[in-house]
Amino acid sequence: MESRLVAVLEIGSTGIRLLVAEILPLAEGLWRVVDQAGKPVALGQDVFTSGEISRESLLECISVLQIYRELLRGWNIRDEDVHIIATSALRAARNRDVFADRVRHETGFALSIVEGVEENRLMYLAVRFALKQDFPVFWRANSMIIEIGGGSTEIMLLRRGTMVAAHSLKLGTILIDQQSRLGAGSGRFHERFLNENIRNTAGFLSAEMDLAHVRTFVVAGSDARLASYLAGTELNENCRIIERKSFISFAEQIKNYSVEECVRKLQISYSHAEGLILSLMVYKFFLEQTHAAQVVVPLVSIREGCLIDLTMGVDSELQEEFFSQSIASAMNLGRRYHFDEAHGRHVANLCILLFDALAREHGMDRRDRMMLEAAAILHDIGMYIKGSGHHKHGQYIVANSEIFGLHREELDVIANVIRYHRGGPPSEGDIEYISLSREDRIRVLKMAAILRVADALDRGHTQGVKQISLERKGETLMIHTEGVRDLTLELIGIEQKADLFQDVFGYKIVLT
Repeated sequence: MESRLVAVLEIGSTGIRLLVAEILPLAEGLWRVVDQAGKPVALGQDVFTSGEISRESLLECISVLQIYRELLRGWNIRDEDVHIIATSALRAARNRDVFADRVRHETGFALSIVEGVEENRLMYLAVRFALKQDFPVFWRANSMIIEIGGGSTEIMLLRRGTMVAAHSLKLGTILIDQQSRLGAGSGRFHERFLNENIRNTAGFLSAEMDLAHVRTFVVAGSDARLASYLAGTELNENCRIIERKSFISFAEQIKNYSVEECVRKLQISYSHAEGLILSLMVYKFFLEQTHAAQVVVPLVSIREGCLIDLTMGVDSELQEEFFSQSIASAMNLGRRYHFDEAHGRHVANLCILLFDALAREHGMDRRDRMMLEAAAILHDIGMYIKGSGHHKHGQYIVANSEIFGLHREELDVIANVIRYHRGGPPSEGDIEYISLSREDRIRVLKMAAILRVADALDRGHTQGVKQISLERKGETLMIHTEGVRDLTLELIGIEQKADLFQDVFGYKIVLT
């Protein structure tokens, strides 16, 4: 296998950035950066002021992208190896579809507008790569990963290296500046406004993991990287460390600088200086909610996260770790709503046994397996609201929640699987179901059919059925159970819930 060149273009709130890398054939996940570039474009100012990207900004973006197109031709990079992502500004723009179409028509670039949860996933991959094994406390202690951009702040909470929660908050430097200016323009008002907002946000986050127990504070983004070069020390070639007092002192030192003073004293561009002070103040206030002794600054971005995503194999160890983090996030969502964890875990295990044994029949992949496991863990989460109709309550909770690594479309699939783990099958009047794509509707039916059987096998919530094995006999699927002698409840459950399975897979279930 030969090496190949790839490019990642990121269209952000404050600029368009390019990374060109050589993917090395020596081992999975290796690359070498060969070129980088960045051009300021004020998309965020447009979107967060008027809700749309202006004609002038659109033309400016197209001009920048055409320059990058010529640069990529010089590198002889194929179109299929060019990956264009757009973040919070494009997500929020009312005319994002028109923007994307004009970009494609004028430059040939087909851009992908990523959700906040996808930004979190890519940043997690980049942070993991940067830290390597050089900062082992990250995997042993409670950690917080945070990146503030122009339009949003991405936050991840990890308990001893395991994902607790991931959030994309509408708390970007451009938004903060606009909102605070409505009250007053002084630096003192900015500070008070930030302090109040971050205390409220910290209270919300502490319901998932007490921020006072955070020992590792990881800060990503260009502003954090600047601070690390001016006030930190090197951990490795991809990561720097700033002592807590040094970071706070640095933020306090520049908080009263004007934009012009930032440009002159810190030797940075005007576009970079515009959001620097607000960004560092946000990091400072969050840091003060924790007991972290150091600030860890990865010298990477979601562009490196994209590279990792491109180079890791479908069955790689990193991919399996990613799936396990998604499941851990689903588990913590369940705990937030005081679910029956023993039952959820057990039903999920039974689902996985059925999924693996029925691979020939369902034809789903490893990611579908993870999604089914998450749905099984959370299938009774709606009990938090009310037992009656809890499948519908659970659908609502999951559809309006965040699970690390799962796109909105995938959350909608999981929510629908939960909706149909009991009760009648989907009908034409079920808007949330019929609004799914045809492929996702089929996926929901297959997953819900398996989940209903698994749930029936623990009807009494006693985890009595320890193991199962499957035997096909014509149109009958024999499920042989281990661990329980009295199957009365399970037989009743199968009688009530196996109809969808028979409709989807064509097997009548017999329990033994």
